[in-house]
Amino acid sequence: MKVSVITVTYNSSQTIFDTIESINNQDYKDIEHVFVDGMSNDETVKLIKLHTRRNFKLISKKDKGVYDAMNTGINISTGKIIFILNSDDILCD
Repeated sequence: MKVSVITVTYNSSQTIFDTIESINNQDYKDIEHVFVDGMSNDETVKLIKLHTRRNFKLISKKDKGVYDAMNTGINISTGKIIFILNSDDILCD
């Protein structure tokens, strides 16, 4: 069963690496990591592309706030289970 993890970002270059690695290091294999970026002007998008080793989707566009971005992520997710992981949080084993 596919699990979709939605991470909403905006200028999260200081924290996004740890968030990505926490998903990369999960034992469960069928994880889709969905990133919705609010047009960051730092290295956030570059870090996502460089470090994400899971199946991932990335949208970088102007949004109407964090909940709009979360809804965008939900709409493009394909997992049976969907949850939100903030860009400065980690998922434990």
